[in-house]
Amino acid sequence: MNQSIPVFSLHVIITLSIPFFVFSLRTGLPHLPDPCNRPPADLRSLQTDQTTVLINGYSEHRIPLLHSIATTYAAASSVAAVIILWSNPSTPSQILSDLSQNLSLSAASATPITIDRQPSSSLNLRFHPHTSITTRSVLICDDDIEPDTNSINFAFNIWKSNPDRLIGFFVRSHNYDITHKSWIYTMETQKYSIMLTKFMILNFNYLYQYTCNKEYSKLKLIVDEKNNCEDILMNFVIAEQVKKGPIMVGAKKVRDWGDARNEGEGMKEREVGLSSRKGEHRKRRGECIGEFHRLLEKMPLKYSYGKVMEAIGEQGLCEKGGKLVYCDKQIF
Repeated sequence: MNQSIPVFSLHVIITLSIPFFVFSLRTGLPHLPDPCNRPPADLRSLQTDQTTVLINGYSEHRIPLLHSIATTYAAASSVAAVIILWSNPSTPSQILSDLSQNLSLSAASATPITIDRQPSSSLNLRFHPHTSITTRSVLICDDDIEPDTNSINFAFNIWKSNPDRLIGFFVRSHNYDITHKSWIYTMETQKYSIMLTKFMILNFNYLYQYTCNKEYSKLKLIVDEKNNCEDILMNFVIAEQVKKGPIMVGAKKVRDWGDARNEGEGMKEREVGLSSRKGEHRKRRGECIGEFHRLLEKMPLKYSYGKVMEAIGEQGLCEKGGKLVYCDKQIF
């Protein structure tokens, strides 16, 4: 951003009749302070019983969906705050002001929702350690993923039992193509090593590692160059720290509006993402893995197996009412 351009900021606070609810909007062309010039936050001072949600927003077309997703997260008991990171610098301020007004009118929770306009569309900013974050964990998510509150709360509870791990719903894998002698990005049926930013919960400290560790400086340039792969890089960062893979959590109900298998309205939702899925998507992400490996001179990604489920039920089948059902299922 050209630093000679004057910066104007508008901070609007709307207080509703709901106790303690505050909705705020920060517009203008912001300049984020460099977190690497200050000591990292003392994790002991951060809240542990709730998480902060960071939703990456870019497309004006998705604003109605973003509105629904933000209020859903705010309704979850495990969420302390929702921050919408608006990454499209060309969006008129009035559009974001209208979104803030609509959110304030429809809010049904005491959880604060904030829109923070980002200084650029860099995907690296998804992991900026904002000073406004007061929780030890952060929940990073896309603007086209809409989970139910029970799934949000369950995933957070799993994180609380594994605070050094990466927790989420959507996984992929890395592998090595012996024939072409290159790393590839793929989906395995029995194992995984990459948690996607569709929905991931991680320790706040990893935001500092991603942003401030000079070891990753050149890798972040690749993220900007390809406008992709920030999630893969964060998986590298965490796997290198803990020497373990991510943990996949089973969700009861998560609507993925951006999935290519959607029909009708879902088709429109998936065409406007910041990181396009068209064409050479898998190839580009495989190239990211290869470049990260080359620059780091090591492969820190670790495989995980299976997923954590909320309920444990009978796996055996019994005949009840003329049908084969799980033996613990009641037939009325």
